[in-house]
Amino acid sequence: MTDLTRFDGVFTALVTPFTDSGEIDWPAFDRLIDRQLDAGIRGLVPVGTTGEAATLDEDEALAVIAHTVRRAGNAAYVLAGTGSNVTKKTVAATRRAVEAGAHGVLLITPYYNKPSPEGLIAHFGAAAEAAGAADVMLYSVPGRTGIAIAPETAATLAKSHANIVAIKEAGGDPARTTALRAACGPDFVVHCGDDGLALPFFALGARGLTSVLSNWRPAEVVALHRAWTEGKQDEALALHDWLSPLAASMFCEASPGPVKRALAMDGVMTDQVRLPLVPLSPRGDAMLRQAMSGAGLL
Repeated sequence: MTDLTRFDGVFTALVTPFTDSGEIDWPAFDRLIDRQLDAGIRGLVPVGTTGEAATLDEDEALAVIAHTVRRAGNAAYVLAGTGSNVTKKTVAATRRAVEAGAHGVLLITPYYNKPSPEGLIAHFGAAAEAAGAADVMLYSVPGRTGIAIAPETAATLAKSHANIVAIKEAGGDPARTTALRAACGPDFVVHCGDDGLALPFFALGARGLTSVLSNWRPAEVVALHRAWTEGKQDEALALHDWLSPLAASMFCEASPGPVKRALAMDGVMTDQVRLPLVPLSPRGDAMLRQAMSGAGLL
């Protein structure tokens, strides 16, 4: 079997901090990355959905990826978000990310276009070729893109391209883990893409979690994965129960607004997001604070 241990554990879908004037806040970004490394996060995912990739221009996206690579050094795996709904742009972004030192790329299902399975295979295949020897993790999130990656499509891609080795599954159904493992075989990684479902995903064979919550609570999310892998089921369940309301609060309004507000409350960064997103509303703030209070964090 192929050694895929580089995907074991928690990867953080990094937010992109902004100043009050809307520019990238590099000192805040360094604080965020350092928190992740200190807590034992195994992977960093810049320029994904949580990083507001859709609002970053090409130069900004590349700068965020390169900065993550430099700051992480050899302490974490860097999985750069390079996907879009335009194959030409995805191929170019993938090449730039790999040249900047990313270990792998995360490719979201093309949104709005709603391609057929054959279109997905051609799209992801072109990006995989552009990635060279770097890893490719597919990203199935039908709630945002309108289309899921079928297990059979993932299997075809994995068999056709040696560097397509993983999928981030964010469709809200842990049973997809079983279907993906059956279709793709043991040399293919499933990463959970929903914080609140991490434990059932682990129980069904997912090797890791790509987390939003770990931006804010990295040590506790790492502890959940560690407890599970060490066979401490009661501890893992207790952590799951404690983390679940916090995980839900991260999506009380459009992400990453809630997690940025939580980080702002901790003094890590501002809660600024870029339009068309807006900062958390008073109602959302109340929901976030209720979850924090219930967890003993206020």
